Amino acid sequence: KLFVQIIDLAVFGAAQNRSYKRLADFTDTIGNRVSGSHNLEMAIKYMYNAIAQDGLYVHLEPVKIPHWVRGKESAEMILPRAKGLAILGLGSSVGTPPEGIEAEVLVVESFEELKRRASEAVGRIVVFNQPFVSYGETVAYRAYGASEAAKLGAVATLIRSITPYSINSPHTGWQDYQDGVKRIPTACITVEDAELMWRMAQRGQSIVVRLTMGAKTLPDADSFNTVVEITGWQHPEQVVLLSGHLDSWDVGQGAMDDGGGAMISWEALSLIKDLGLRPRRTLRTVLWTAEEQGGIGAQQYYNLHKVNMSNFDLVMESDLGTFTPVGLQFTGSDAARKVMEEVVKLLAPINTTKLETNGEGTDISPWMQAGVPGASLHVADSRYFWFHHTEGDTMTVQDPQDMNLCSALWAVVAYVVADLEDMLPR
Repeated sequence: KLFVQIIDLAVFGAAQNRSYKRLADFTDTIGNRVSGSHNLEMAIKYMYNAIAQDGLYVHLEPVKIPHWVRGKESAEMILPRAKGLAILGLGSSVGTPPEGIEAEVLVVESFEELKRRASEAVGRIVVFNQPFVSYGETVAYRAYGASEAAKLGAVATLIRSITPYSINSPHTGWQDYQDGVKRIPTACITVEDAELMWRMAQRGQSIVVRLTMGAKTLPDADSFNTVVEITGWQHPEQVVLLSGHLDSWDVGQGAMDDGGGAMISWEALSLIKDLGLRPRRTLRTVLWTAEEQGGIGAQQYYNLHKVNMSNFDLVMESDLGTFTPVGLQFTGSDAARKVMEEVVKLLAPINTTKLETNGEGTDISPWMQAGVPGASLHVADSRYFWFHHTEGDTMTVQDPQDMNLCSALWAVVAYVVADLEDMLPR
C-alpha cells in the first residue's frame, strides 16, 4: 500500500502545498526565462541548488541553445484612425529597419484567402484573422504565416493570437522561416485588434499600420538540462523518466508553462525520498532547457542517451498545465497498455483512474517515435490557452490543491512502474 502513503503525503501530509510553494518561490525570484537569457542561467543554478538542498542527487548536462532577443517593439494603426496595437514579436523573427515599416494592410482569414488574393499582398503588411479551431490546427498560422506571406511579396505579418479567449492579450511563440524565403518581421496581435481590422477591411476602409521591432538572433548560448535521480536498487541501469521544461517565454512568469510541470517532476522524487522508498529501477527527473524553441535541450539529450534506448522503460512529460488532473495519456504497445491500466487503478483515492490514448510532449516525442512507451499528464486544461505565452502566465493561474493532486499522480505512476518485476513490454 505504498502508493496510498505517497498520496497521503502529497495531498494531506507534510508535503501538502509544497510544490506550489516551491513554484512560487522559484518564479517570483527568477521571473521569466527565455532560451539564451541570463534569467534562464539563474533559473538552472537556482534549481540545481534547491534540489541539492532537498537531499536528491542532481547534475547538469551541457547543451547549446538558441538565443533570440525581442528588443523594443511597438505597432500602431495610422489609418483609418490612430490606435495603439498590443503586439508580441514571435520567436526567431527578424527586426524591422530602425525607422520601422509603415504599410497598407491586407486582412485575410486563411492561407487559402491569402493565395486567392496574392496580387494584393505585394508591399503590404498581411494581417491574419484566422478563427481559433484548436491549438494544434490554428498554430500553423503562427508558425508559417510569415513565410507564406513573404512568398507573395508582403513586407511583414501580424497574426491573430492563437487563443480561444482574449482580454486584449497578445500571445507569443516560436515561428519557422522556410529556407529560401525572404525573412520578414512577424508578431502576434490581439484577437480584438485582428477582428477590428477585419471589420474595417470588410467596409472597404484603407488600413495603414506602422510596425517597429528590435528583434535579433544572437549566437547559440551554453545551457544545461538539469537531471535528478533516485538510483534503483535492483536494475539501476533501467530508467523511468519524468520531465517538464525549465525555460519559458519572456513574458509573464512561466508559472503554468512550464513551471508547474517542472515542479511536480521534482516533487515526485521528493515524495518518494521523504518516504524512504527506492524502486527496483532508477527514477530520473529531467528539467529540459529550450523546449519553447522546438525541444532543443531534449533533442540533444536524446542524441546523447539513445544508445541506451533499451533501458528506457517509460518517459513522462507534463507540459499542459497542472490544473485538476483527470487522467494519464499513454502511448505504447497493447501489452504495455494493459499493465498501465492496472497502474492507474491505484489512483482511485484521487479519482484519476482514466488511461487515455496519445501520450504527448515535445520533449519526449523522440523517445516515443523510437518505440519507448510515453505518458503525459492530462488535466482540466480548458483555460490553458487563455494564458499560454502571455503576460498572464503567472502564479495567479496556479492552485495549490491541484498541484498536490498532480504531484501525487505523477509520483505514484513513476514509482509503481519503476518497481514492477518487468519493464513495460514494447
